[in-house]
Amino acid sequence: MLIFLIGFMGCGKSFIGRNLAPMLHYDYVDMDKFIEEQEQLSIAEIFEQKGETYFREQEHQFLLNIDITKDKVISTGGGVPCFYNNMDLMNEKGLTIYLNRSKSITIPRLIKGQHKRPLIAQLTESELENFYDDRLAMRAPFYERAALHVGDDDLDTIYQKIQAFLKA
Repeated sequence: MLIFLIGFMGCGKSFIGRNLAPMLHYDYVDMDKFIEEQEQLSIAEIFEQKGETYFREQEHQFLLNIDITKDKVISTGGGVPCFYNNMDLMNEKGLTIYLNRSKSITIPRLIKGQHKRPLIAQLTESELENFYDDRLAMRAPFYERAALHVGDDDLDTIYQKIQAFLKA
């Protein structure tokens, strides 16, 4: 089974994915890292040299071509569910989990890693908060189509919720 972790940038998709996969005895794939390796460029360089549209197309191709016969936990980029029919694809191919973290958890994480994120790299803290509010309002309708929502739950609770969901 494929398990897709979705949510806003900075919500912990990579951290949860890296730690959840071994608990489930699944492989782990970070979609952004996969695309960086394929392109031999960082996400920031892809945005700068080839543009956001190209990057979004690479995310879509990843979802179209993923092997559904292998058990994997996949950390997606924050925008993945919002482009093309990616949310439908993920829901068809596996279990989607929305890490709908609170703003008080997400904003400090974004500030810490701001330089690595092309969409927010140049924003002041107040601009970043406005960006978060605006962008989340646009993306939430996509995120909320996930099969499972986990809020601010810790790793163990997320694992328990997945186990319960899979048994149901």
